[in-house]
Amino acid sequence: MQGDAATIAALFAVDPAGLGGVVLRAPACSAREDWLALLRALLPPKTPVRRVPLNTGDTALLGGLDLGATLQAGRPVALQGLLAQADGGVLLLAMAERMSANTAARFGTVLDTGALSLQRDGLDRRIPTRVGLVALDEGASDDEQVPASLSERLAFRWVLDRQDAEDEGLQWSAEEVQAARLRLAKVQITDESNEALCAAAMALGIDSARPCLFAARAARAAAALAGCDTVQEEHVAVAARLVLAPRATRLPDTPPEQTNDADQEQPQEPQAPEQPPPDQSPAQDASDSAKSTEDTPDLDTDAPGPQELAELVLAATQAAIPPGLLERLKSGAAQRGNSSSAGSAGAQQKHALRGRPVGARKGEPRAGQRINVLETLRAAAPWQQLRKRSVSAATAPRIIVHKEDFHVTRFRQLGQTTTVFVVDASGSAALNRLAEAKGAVELLLADCYVRRDSVAVLAFRGSSAEILLPPTRSLARAKRSLAGLPGGGGTPLAAAIDAAAGLAAQIRRKGETPLVVFLTDGKANISRDGRPGRGPAGADALAAAVKLRLDGVSALLVDTSPQPQESAQALASTMGAHYLALPYAGAQVLNQAVRALAGRP
Repeated sequence: MQGDAATIAALFAVDPAGLGGVVLRAPACSAREDWLALLRALLPPKTPVRRVPLNTGDTALLGGLDLGATLQAGRPVALQGLLAQADGGVLLLAMAERMSANTAARFGTVLDTGALSLQRDGLDRRIPTRVGLVALDEGASDDEQVPASLSERLAFRWVLDRQDAEDEGLQWSAEEVQAARLRLAKVQITDESNEALCAAAMALGIDSARPCLFAARAARAAAALAGCDTVQEEHVAVAARLVLAPRATRLPDTPPEQTNDADQEQPQEPQAPEQPPPDQSPAQDASDSAKSTEDTPDLDTDAPGPQELAELVLAATQAAIPPGLLERLKSGAAQRGNSSSAGSAGAQQKHALRGRPVGARKGEPRAGQRINVLETLRAAAPWQQLRKRSVSAATAPRIIVHKEDFHVTRFRQLGQTTTVFVVDASGSAALNRLAEAKGAVELLLADCYVRRDSVAVLAFRGSSAEILLPPTRSLARAKRSLAGLPGGGGTPLAAAIDAAAGLAAQIRRKGETPLVVFLTDGKANISRDGRPGRGPAGADALAAAVKLRLDGVSALLVDTSPQPQESAQALASTMGAHYLALPYAGAQVLNQAVRALAGRP
């Protein structure tokens, strides 16, 4: 759409704090700088615009204790952070796709509350902070995305290209934007417009209420730019196109096709004219009809009704869905949420001695823990003037540090990932499935040599499941364990899920992250007590799947049947696992699927 990039800049300049911000996906290029220059030109003069580099510390972002000024003054002196400095303005977040979840949560809290709660270094303050954010997303692939907790709180998502910078489209001046900012409080939006936006969001599979709220605010900003005091149809369409369309997770349901003209023109049996009641004459009937016609209000107006407005908004939104997203929606592969992944490494874990420094805590440096000198001095600085009164000036050290001032550094390290293959060794197709599992395990073990990951294999057949290969990184041991696995027999799927859950619990207790991969068609015929029967066996399998989902174990179910089975899809949905239909999956394809689930490149 020509001019949409400029429209987003103008709407955001009208109400930065109310709209939250913009996720601008573009590499560092002239087109992005031109858009940022346009935004600065539309903002009122002297509006603070601050750039936040990646990995900005808490002190620079939130503020804290000014150590030098505090030691000099002998009293706590606060240091203003970037968030407080940008009150009423805009923050530019560089490389937002690499932002940590903790930093995204801090920005989200400020956007939700409109204030910065500073409770650190002996300070307890609440600072008004109403800002708008421009998250500069420089990700090169779909896996690199702004954290969902932050992008959910920003109204606009836009992929900028060179054509957007060259398109003139609709342009506004800084004076027009300033007039719209003054008019915004008077702009009203009707209930019909809100209902149309909510209906469009539901049809597009948007299950959050924030996009509807942002769309309503964007419609009011568009009306203010147009000089209107009431939101019109075109303003609602603009807001839906720019706010709702990029968030679509499914295509709207297609209305049923109309019947053929031939069917509509089929002759109908003639009906006898309705006779008036016996006590009413035809003249009285005609008089009553004319009277009812006069009393009926004129419905032929230019304003569309609620249903028509909803259909117009939905049509405008669907037409603006990006082409790439539209193709993914049609194939059923649209991503629902931008969940950040830590890659092949496991979940982050706190550690006292090893890992990446993530701050400090109050405590004594015992058992090899490292003292944090800077935080210790921060804790001691506010008390220097009081402490020096209790000692003579001749013997007083320059800085008096007490035991309660000690702070130690906190560390966080990434745990290992252990991939557990749960292989269905029953039935006539067991040999093919085992061959694929062997090849996939060997391919993954080659990566484990560098990534320090582990692989385990659990096979189930007959009436039980057994751990064929405990977690290991030994390629030779994996080959020996898989070589002698027989096939055939029943399918004790419930026992296999229970055994996988138990193995995942053991892996977690060791501080590692489990990832379970099931290779099965989902057709259980052996129940937990070892008795045959598809009904009880299926119920037991679903019950075990529910327990696995409640345990929070990441899982992938690979449907190994010649055709995708509903039983496998239902099982995957119950256990909260990703479903993958690979009737003729080779080892390389299966390996790629597991790597994609684990977030590996």
